[in-house]
Amino acid sequence: MENLAHLGKTLVVAPHPDDEVLGCGGTIARLADAGQEVHVAVVTRGYEPAFSDEQVERVRAELVEAHDVLGVTKCHFLDLPAAALDTLPGAQLNHAIGKLVGDIAPATMFLPFVGDIHRDHQLVFTAGLVAARPRGGDVPRRIYAYETLSETNWAAPGLTETFAPNTYFDVSETMERKLEAFSRFDSQIKAFPDERSLKTIASLAAVRGSTVYLPAAEAFMLIREIS
Repeated sequence: MENLAHLGKTLVVAPHPDDEVLGCGGTIARLADAGQEVHVAVVTRGYEPAFSDEQVERVRAELVEAHDVLGVTKCHFLDLPAAALDTLPGAQLNHAIGKLVGDIAPATMFLPFVGDIHRDHQLVFTAGLVAARPRGGDVPRRIYAYETLSETNWAAPGLTETFAPNTYFDVSETMERKLEAFSRFDSQIKAFPDERSLKTIASLAAVRGSTVYLPAAEAFMLIREIS
């Protein structure tokens, strides 16, 4: 299995903590093993009254542990309101993600899929594409959309955008680290048959892997590549 050094410095944009692990955890670990910088942007945080400060701090502590397992270089918190991005002016979200992309200058970006049922995911995808517009030489060379269990597959097939992967990354050697990383989210993990269970996460990787004759894979939609 080749390493993923050719992807270069990478930015994974996550609407909420744990989205990046569900969608890209095995790939993040491979990038880290290849010596590449991997940045994660968590776009939102919970605010009162929907989310207590205690809840927020607990999830962020879990995230730090999960990122240590995967080898994330740095996590950036944008602190926009969770489950309420649609209440903000579009320019505010575009500016927050655009500034981060400008500061990090990633060669590769991973974004949530535009067809996810969660509105935050849809808006983050669009803002990510705005930030990555090729209006100069220093732009992301590759953009992928990742799938998020309990968000990507709960939309209305045939009526909304369908996740149709065309790129697969082998995570056979990093799958256990992905599972270990998600297990650190004690506040989020569920018992099977809930989709956010370790068994379901492993099962999806097995299905995606079997599609391309691998023991385990993460699947993505390649949005754009500049070669």
